[in-house]
Amino acid sequence: MTFQVFVATLPWVAFLGFLLLGVRLPRPLLPPVRRVGDESPQPPVSVIVPARNEARNIERVLTSLAASDYPDFEVIVVDDGSEDGTGELARGVAPGNAHRIRVLAGAKVPAGWLGKPWACQQGASRADGDLLLFTDADTWHGPHLLRKAVAALQDEEIHLLSVAGRQLMWTFWEKLVQPQIFTGMVLRYRDQREVLPRDRWRSAIANGQFILVRREVYQSEVGHEAVRGEVVEDMRLAQRWVRRGRRVSIRMAEEDFATRMYASLRELIEGWSKNVVLGGLATLPPGWLRRWTPPLGMLAGGILWMLPPIVLAGAVSTPGVGWTDFWSALVVALSVLAWSLVYLRARVSPVYALLYPVGAAVFFWILLKAWMRGGRVRWKGRDYDLKPEAVLGEP
Repeated sequence: MTFQVFVATLPWVAFLGFLLLGVRLPRPLLPPVRRVGDESPQPPVSVIVPARNEARNIERVLTSLAASDYPDFEVIVVDDGSEDGTGELARGVAPGNAHRIRVLAGAKVPAGWLGKPWACQQGASRADGDLLLFTDADTWHGPHLLRKAVAALQDEEIHLLSVAGRQLMWTFWEKLVQPQIFTGMVLRYRDQREVLPRDRWRSAIANGQFILVRREVYQSEVGHEAVRGEVVEDMRLAQRWVRRGRRVSIRMAEEDFATRMYASLRELIEGWSKNVVLGGLATLPPGWLRRWTPPLGMLAGGILWMLPPIVLAGAVSTPGVGWTDFWSALVVALSVLAWSLVYLRARVSPVYALLYPVGAAVFFWILLKAWMRGGRVRWKGRDYDLKPEAVLGEP
């Protein structure tokens, strides 16, 4: 029985070992190095905020941007057909340290475009800065973040710098489900500490919540037009640039940057199901692997995270102890330990690890919903019917 239990437990032991030894998070975004005698002016930055129905977030993000200590920047809000007063609220925010906050009324989304890439493209076309920062309306920026990001872009001769920050999670479902989804992403992008070579372009990733680029490079790569029909435009932009020899880097800045992506279970399910499968498939080469990864992934997730608790529940209600009973108890204990580490890393109480099967069930439903809907996407009140074979082509 001991040997059977040992062999049957190996996948969960491997997962725990991977969390402890196999994950290499991006390097931290550090303060700029001051060089003696270097008094060259900082390049002007245009911060572009695409916003559609962001009334609950827009004042917070603009206020935080306006407090930046960077010496030369403007903020451009592209009001993408909002129906909740987003534009009016944005116009009421004082510019603070920014030269100005401009609010543009976005034009109608053209055929073949998705809303966010189109809003980003419009903002870039009206920007004056040598550097362009694309950031989401649901973010918060610390006062030193922009200065640090520009310094990293310049010092390391990076063409596209993306920043990952802290995820703000305030409700029960956010705290339970979000850490599991981000762990799934870490499994795919387990090492992003160095600039990727061209032949590894499928492993490139960017966080669309913060993307800083050089204006001349952005224009030479035709900007967001290159990813106009992409639901995961941030990742596809990074893939395209790496494939074309551009230097792309992602950094961590958890004390200077934060995001609250979704405020309810419904938002969470709708938000992730629009892109989680298409985004994952875009990292795989065409062929059988791409076709079979979603169903096999869901099957593996069900076996790993939902089967052992079900077996354990049956063992508790049935007299007698067999090796499967002992196995299920051991696996559940290992799973709780592993997920405790995950939740602690996400700044969430490890008590949530006791409910990991519930979070896994929600994650499973998100994956199933995304897989079944194919290229049909609904987001921010708009419906898109994407062609997966076109979306998943080479960027």
